[in-house]
Amino acid sequence: MNGKLKNIEKSTKLEMKELVQYADGQIVSKTLVQNRAVSLTLFAFEKGEEISTHESGGDALVTVLEGVGRFTIDGEPFILKEGESIVMPAKTPHAVYGEERFKMLLNVVF
Repeated sequence: MNGKLKNIEKSTKLEMKELVQYADGQIVSKTLVQNRAVSLTLFAFEKGEEISTHESGGDALVTVLEGVGRFTIDGEPFILKEGESIVMPAKTPHAVYGEERFKMLLNVVF
């Protein structure tokens, strides 16, 4: 497994929300790094699109970069907007839903 960042320019000022684009009726993801210790992924959700309830082996820190998303953690819904973050604990059921079109950065630490 490669621990280096990919799909992202280095030594360049970036606006994270511009690195992933919306697609009609879809959830678009762009993996920046994935290894045994950490996973960094950008997502763009169309309104009404969802990642159904699942669990992760690591703690997942989400930051909303644009729009509004609903994060359901162990049955409790949280509405987050641009600039807000939440931690979805490891081995805890959670789901993500596009209340509006939204983009997020997902950081999972294993």
